Amino acid sequence: MARYRGPKQKLARRFGEPIFGPSKSLERKPYGPGQHGNSRRRKESEYSVQLKEKQKAKYTYGLLERQFRNLFEKAAAKKGVTGENLLKFLEARLDNVVFRLGFARTRRQARQLVNHGHVMVNERVSSIPSHQLRPGDIVEIRPRSKNLYAVQDAADRNRRSFPHLEVDRNKLAGKFLDFPEREDIPENIREQLIVELYSK
Repeated sequence: MARYRGPKQKLARRFGEPIFGPSKSLERKPYGPGQHGNSRRRKESEYSVQLKEKQKAKYTYGLLERQFRNLFEKAAAKKGVTGENLLKFLEARLDNVVFRLGFARTRRQARQLVNHGHVMVNERVSSIPSHQLRPGDIVEIRPRSKNLYAVQDAADRNRRSFPHLEVDRNKLAGKFLDFPEREDIPENIREQLIVELYSK
Protein backbone atom coordinates (compact mmCIF):
# COMPACT_ATOMS: atom_id res chain seq x y z
CA MET A 1 0.00 0.00 0.00
CA ALA A 2 1.18 3.56 -0.68
CA ARG A 3 2.87 5.28 2.23
CA TYR A 4 4.27 8.76 2.81
CA ARG A 5 7.98 8.56 2.02
CA GLY A 6 8.80 12.25 1.75
CA PRO A 7 11.13 14.31 3.95
CA LYS A 8 10.23 13.79 7.61
CA GLN A 9 11.91 16.87 9.03
CA LYS A 10 10.03 19.24 6.74
CA LEU A 11 6.79 17.88 8.16
CA ALA A 12 8.09 18.16 11.71
CA ARG A 13 9.02 21.80 11.07
CA ARG A 14 5.63 22.49 9.49
CA PHE A 15 3.87 21.30 12.64
CA GLY A 16 6.53 22.73 14.96
CA GLU A 17 6.82 19.42 16.81
CA PRO A 18 9.14 16.38 16.58
CA ILE A 19 6.34 14.06 15.45
CA PHE A 20 8.80 11.49 14.08
CA GLY A 21 11.07 11.51 17.12
CA PRO A 22 13.95 13.77 18.27
CA SER A 23 14.82 16.25 15.54
CA LYS A 24 18.06 18.21 15.33
CA SER A 25 16.67 20.00 12.29
CA LEU A 26 13.74 21.30 14.33
CA GLU A 27 16.11 22.48 17.07
CA ARG A 28 18.25 24.39 14.56
CA LYS A 29 15.32 25.82 12.60
CA PRO A 30 12.25 26.16 14.86
CA TYR A 31 10.12 27.59 12.05
CA GLY A 32 8.28 26.30 9.01
CA PRO A 33 10.11 24.95 5.94
CA GLY A 34 10.53 26.82 2.68
CA GLN A 35 11.47 30.33 1.59
CA HIS A 36 8.82 31.98 3.75
CA GLY A 37 8.98 29.64 6.72
CA ASN A 38 10.61 32.22 8.96
CA SER A 39 8.32 35.10 8.02
CA ARG A 40 5.34 36.34 10.00
CA ARG A 41 2.18 34.71 8.76
CA ARG A 42 -1.40 35.79 8.81
CA LYS A 43 -3.69 34.40 11.45
CA GLU A 44 -4.83 30.87 10.54
CA SER A 45 -8.49 30.21 9.93
CA GLU A 46 -10.46 27.85 12.15
CA TYR A 47 -10.59 25.30 9.33
CA SER A 48 -6.83 25.55 8.80
CA VAL A 49 -6.13 24.87 12.49
CA GLN A 50 -8.46 21.84 12.48
CA LEU A 51 -6.99 20.45 9.25
CA LYS A 52 -3.46 20.90 10.56
CA GLU A 53 -4.30 18.94 13.70
CA LYS A 54 -5.79 16.11 11.67
CA GLN A 55 -2.74 16.01 9.38
CA LYS A 56 -0.44 15.98 12.40
CA ALA A 57 -2.25 12.96 13.90
CA LYS A 58 -2.30 11.19 10.55
CA TYR A 59 1.43 11.59 9.98
CA THR A 60 2.32 10.84 13.60
CA TYR A 61 0.70 7.42 13.43
CA GLY A 62 1.58 6.84 9.76
CA LEU A 63 -1.91 6.44 8.30
CA LEU A 64 -3.25 7.31 4.89
CA GLU A 65 -6.33 9.51 4.51
CA ARG A 66 -8.84 6.72 3.93
CA GLN A 67 -7.47 4.65 6.81
CA PHE A 68 -7.71 7.63 9.13
CA ARG A 69 -11.26 8.45 8.04
CA ASN A 70 -12.40 4.84 8.52
CA LEU A 71 -10.90 4.76 12.00
CA PHE A 72 -12.65 8.03 12.85
CA GLU A 73 -16.01 6.61 11.75
CA LYS A 74 -15.38 3.54 13.88
CA ALA A 75 -14.57 5.81 16.85
CA ALA A 76 -17.72 7.88 16.26
CA ALA A 77 -19.88 4.75 16.26
CA LYS A 78 -18.51 3.59 19.61
CA LYS A 79 -19.90 4.79 22.93
CA GLY A 80 -17.84 7.42 24.69
CA VAL A 81 -15.94 10.52 23.63
CA THR A 82 -15.23 10.29 19.90
CA GLY A 83 -11.85 12.03 20.02
CA GLU A 84 -10.59 9.82 22.82
CA ASN A 85 -11.94 6.72 21.09
CA LEU A 86 -9.99 7.70 17.98
CA LEU A 87 -6.72 7.99 19.89
CA LYS A 88 -7.37 4.68 21.64
CA PHE A 89 -7.88 2.92 18.32
CA LEU A 90 -4.69 4.50 16.99
CA GLU A 91 -2.80 3.33 20.06
CA ALA A 92 -4.17 -0.20 19.66
CA ARG A 93 -2.65 -0.64 16.18
CA LEU A 94 -0.02 -3.38 16.12
CA ASP A 95 2.74 -1.18 14.70
CA ASN A 96 2.15 1.43 17.40
CA VAL A 97 2.17 -1.17 20.19
CA VAL A 98 5.46 -2.64 18.90
CA PHE A 99 6.86 0.90 19.06
CA ARG A 100 5.43 1.56 22.55
CA LEU A 101 6.83 -1.73 23.86
CA GLY A 102 10.27 -0.52 22.82
CA PHE A 103 10.96 -3.14 20.16
CA ALA A 104 11.46 -0.44 17.51
CA ARG A 105 12.92 3.06 17.71
CA THR A 106 10.24 4.63 15.53
CA ARG A 107 6.77 3.76 14.27
CA ARG A 108 8.19 3.45 10.77
CA GLN A 109 10.66 0.87 11.97
CA ALA A 110 7.89 -0.93 13.87
CA ARG A 111 5.75 -1.04 10.72
CA GLN A 112 8.64 -2.53 8.78
CA LEU A 113 9.18 -5.22 11.43
CA VAL A 114 5.51 -6.17 11.20
CA ASN A 115 5.45 -6.10 7.39
CA HIS A 116 8.46 -8.41 7.23
CA GLY A 117 6.89 -10.99 9.52
CA HIS A 118 9.07 -10.44 12.59
CA VAL A 119 6.16 -9.93 14.99
CA MET A 120 3.73 -12.43 16.49
CA VAL A 121 0.32 -11.83 18.09
CA ASN A 122 -0.91 -14.62 20.33
CA GLU A 123 1.81 -16.94 18.95
CA ARG A 124 0.83 -16.35 15.33
CA VAL A 125 2.77 -14.19 12.88
CA SER A 126 0.91 -11.02 11.93
CA SER A 127 2.19 -8.95 9.02
CA ILE A 128 -0.58 -6.34 9.15
CA PRO A 129 0.53 -3.08 10.82
CA SER A 130 -3.08 -1.91 11.22
CA HIS A 131 -4.05 -5.07 13.14
CA GLN A 132 -6.28 -3.85 16.00
CA LEU A 133 -5.24 -5.45 19.27
CA ARG A 134 -7.69 -6.46 21.97
CA PRO A 135 -7.13 -6.44 25.73
CA GLY A 136 -5.15 -9.53 26.68
CA ASP A 137 -3.35 -9.95 23.35
CA ILE A 138 0.29 -11.05 23.59
CA VAL A 139 2.74 -9.32 21.24
CA GLU A 140 6.25 -10.70 20.81
CA ILE A 141 9.16 -10.71 18.44
CA ARG A 142 9.36 -13.93 16.46
CA PRO A 143 11.99 -16.31 17.98
CA ARG A 144 14.21 -16.32 14.90
CA SER A 145 14.10 -12.50 14.76
CA LYS A 146 15.09 -11.76 18.37
CA ASN A 147 18.76 -11.35 17.48
CA LEU A 148 18.10 -8.65 14.89
CA TYR A 149 20.34 -5.67 15.61
CA ALA A 150 17.48 -3.17 15.10
CA VAL A 151 15.34 -4.95 17.70
CA GLN A 152 18.13 -5.39 20.24
CA ASP A 153 19.27 -1.78 19.81
CA ALA A 154 15.73 -0.44 20.29
CA ALA A 155 15.11 -2.62 23.36
CA ASP A 156 18.38 -1.46 24.94
CA ARG A 157 17.64 2.21 24.33
CA ASN A 158 13.94 2.38 25.15
CA ARG A 159 13.08 1.90 28.82
CA ARG A 160 9.84 3.82 28.88
CA SER A 161 6.79 2.07 30.31
CA PHE A 162 3.06 2.59 29.84
CA PRO A 163 0.29 1.52 32.24
CA HIS A 164 -1.74 -0.17 29.51
CA LEU A 165 1.19 -2.37 28.45
CA GLU A 166 3.13 -5.08 30.22
CA VAL A 167 6.59 -5.76 28.80
CA ASP A 168 9.37 -8.31 29.26
CA ARG A 169 12.38 -6.89 27.45
CA ASN A 170 14.48 -10.00 28.05
CA LYS A 171 11.95 -12.16 26.20
CA LEU A 172 11.03 -9.32 23.81
CA ALA A 173 7.37 -9.90 24.56
CA GLY A 174 4.56 -7.76 25.89
CA LYS A 175 0.89 -7.80 26.72
CA PHE A 176 -1.76 -5.30 25.63
CA LEU A 177 -3.63 -4.97 28.93
CA ASP A 178 -6.32 -2.52 27.84
CA PHE A 179 -6.97 0.59 25.79
CA PRO A 180 -5.03 3.50 27.30
CA GLU A 181 -6.57 6.40 29.14
CA ARG A 182 -6.22 9.78 27.44
CA GLU A 183 -3.71 11.03 30.02
CA ASP A 184 -1.46 8.03 29.27
CA ILE A 185 -1.08 8.98 25.60
CA PRO A 186 1.91 11.34 25.38
CA GLU A 187 1.28 12.70 21.87
CA ASN A 188 0.39 16.38 21.75
CA ILE A 189 -2.79 16.00 19.71
CA ARG A 190 -5.92 18.09 20.22
CA GLU A 191 -8.40 15.44 19.19
CA GLN A 192 -11.42 17.69 19.63
CA LEU A 193 -10.28 19.77 16.65
CA ILE A 194 -10.27 16.60 14.51
CA VAL A 195 -13.82 15.80 15.64
CA GLU A 196 -14.92 19.33 14.76
CA LEU A 197 -13.29 19.04 11.32
CA TYR A 198 -15.08 15.79 10.45
CA SER A 199 -18.36 17.06 11.91
CA LYS A 200 -18.69 19.84 9.32
